[in-house]
Amino acid sequence: MKRLSLTQFLNISFLISIIAILGSLYFSEIVKLTPCSLCWYQRILIYPLPIMIIIAMIVNDAKIVYYLRIFSFLGIILSTYHYLIQFFHKKSTFCNILSDCTSIDIQYFGFITIPFMSILAFLTIFSSSFLIKK
Repeated sequence: MKRLSLTQFLNISFLISIIAILGSLYFSEIVKLTPCSLCWYQRILIYPLPIMIIIAMIVNDAKIVYYLRIFSFLGIILSTYHYLIQFFHKKSTFCNILSDCTSIDIQYFGFITIPFMSILAFLTIFSSSFLIKK
């Protein structure tokens, strides 16, 4: 299995997090979809990542890997929960009256929704963090 250098991992993670941020802003600001509460929690976990990664690149800090693992693991849990309540149309205590977490506003190929894309972003960052050369 091919291993990644710390720099490669940080570059990949930076790119994924920037794409996720731009995607979330596109859906909310251009397409005018109102983010639900769970979407906001996922944003809270993804938005700080590029800043953390840039700082880690500047100071050459390998400890960032542990923080990225924590943020991405929490993001996987949250976005998987969101995807499942969307898929099974279950109400959640996280959601409020103004925004329904079960509504599917965007769907590609019958299963790719916004929470699914979030799962992929967090999962890619999380799994690639274990491919770093020691």
